[in-house]
Amino acid sequence: MTATTQAIELAVAAAEAAGDKLAQDIVAIDVSDHLVITDIFVICSGNTERQVKAIVDSIEERLHGLGVKRIRREGHAEGRWVLLDFGDIVVHAQLAEERVFYDLERLWGDCPMVELPAEVNAHAAVSQEA
Repeated sequence: MTATTQAIELAVAAAEAAGDKLAQDIVAIDVSDHLVITDIFVICSGNTERQVKAIVDSIEERLHGLGVKRIRREGHAEGRWVLLDFGDIVVHAQLAEERVFYDLERLWGDCPMVELPAEVNAHAAVSQEA
């Protein structure tokens, strides 16, 4: 089983919204072969709790505009690791140090990556060049 076309489109929209708020290292992992509750994990990080919250707000606004309702949100008050469950996709927005510590990419390393548009992480390349 692979992620549905709808899940991929939502993951790309969420990744683009995260990129708009300068999220770092945005990735999407197809977990559909291992989980029945969702198809894709979108993972991104921010440098501060305030930025993580801004990333989350941007993603929620974008997906709401597409008619997608959030099922659950956890961790928003703390802003260190916010989980957004939209059914087909689950977004993990984390502080950079939380992301390194929990290393979700390693935990789900046997799952295929979903290709995201290059512009999603383009701001990261620009800031590294500066």
